[in-house]
Amino acid sequence: MSITNTALFVCLDDFAKTYEDWERHRLIPSGRQRLRSGKLTLGESLFIMVLFHLSPFKDFKHYWIYGVEQKYRDCFGTLPSYGRFVSLMPRLMVPFCILLHCFSGEKTGVYFADSTKLAVCHNARINRNKVFKGLAKRGRSTMGWFFGFKLHLIINNKGEIMAVKITAGNVDDRKPFEAMIAGLEGKIFADKGYISKSLFQRLWQRGLHLVTGIRRNMKNYLLPILNKILLRRRFIIETLFDKLKTSMGLEHTRHRSPANAFVHLISCVAAYMLGKTKVKMGPITVPETIRQVEYQI
Repeated sequence: MSITNTALFVCLDDFAKTYEDWERHRLIPSGRQRLRSGKLTLGESLFIMVLFHLSPFKDFKHYWIYGVEQKYRDCFGTLPSYGRFVSLMPRLMVPFCILLHCFSGEKTGVYFADSTKLAVCHNARINRNKVFKGLAKRGRSTMGWFFGFKLHLIINNKGEIMAVKITAGNVDDRKPFEAMIAGLEGKIFADKGYISKSLFQRLWQRGLHLVTGIRRNMKNYLLPILNKILLRRRFIIETLFDKLKTSMGLEHTRHRSPANAFVHLISCVAAYMLGKTKVKMGPITVPETIRQVEYQI
């Protein structure tokens, strides 16, 4: 393992020990007498999932065979089988959720919000899909209709994730928005799907300025030049979605368990937060002539 992977494992192992200690003192003790430790610790299990999304492997089974059992074999003691690890993956749901909360980004005052589709099958196979029956819904994005879920994200101008939410595919982007921005102040930039006069007023009273584009049937209004430039920089969250999907395997249609599917999604976001590379917004330069005109107006 490289120094970076070693530091990643130490970070996850320290978090796992803290989480297990917290869990031991918060949960109601069970009456079971036999509490054997597994072949893998919680920290090792978290590390395996995070490393999968940071590795060039696109399929978890091939990653387990050629990555965990061969390339990184010296890093672990006794390994369980592939099937056994897959059956234990739902236990990582709560630790990953707490991990996302612990590693949330810095409050910079400039934020970007958007959502992306997570299709679970091809549209031609919607009626035959049984894995996500009752969970996934049909939704519509700019790329057309899909069947699955939506991933809602809020990031700051440094590319750090502030809030995450997964909803059904037919949920309006504005519904989970207010819960995600709790505690944030400053300006948040979003697309036209977040336009709402009542939402704007509620956020304004909480100290958060919602800036969006306008539709064709809406009256035009003047924007400060800085807000206009920042609204054009909203593409960095689209870049983040592209990175998660193409480089880190966020979306695929081979899931056979809803619980494991959500662990896969959450671990992918956690891997981005723990990784070295982030999508960042470049410096903003406003010409002096524009500043003078804006000041005179």
